[in-house]
Amino acid sequence: MPKLKSLEDLKRLREEAQKDLKVRLKTGTTITVGMGTCGIAAGARETMQAILEELRKRGIDAHVTTTGCIGMCSKEPLVDIEQAGYPRVTYANVHPDMVPRLIEEHLIKGNLVEEWVFGRVTRD
Repeated sequence: MPKLKSLEDLKRLREEAQKDLKVRLKTGTTITVGMGTCGIAAGARETMQAILEELRKRGIDAHVTTTGCIGMCSKEPLVDIEQAGYPRVTYANVHPDMVPRLIEEHLIKGNLVEEWVFGRVTRD
């Protein structure tokens, strides 16, 4: 987190946090990209940038965040998509060229891209 040097910096940070919270509550969509060392080495930074750009191009509000290594290094970059009322889905080996299809199928059409699914976690 950057250093806060003024009251304006603090207000800007607060506004960003409030906006982020509103997006999470409104859309119920969180996209998590694995950004441990293994993920970064496998191209997770580029994948995350592609996700952010695709969401921006399509005007989709979603909370995008990162996590560290979860021990599945050979499957990196890992991308979790969690939407309100649906199981969390983890996609494996997600590279930037795969992102447009992932966003189109999963977020817009509501279909899983089955051949890329690595796991699902239901909330009971």
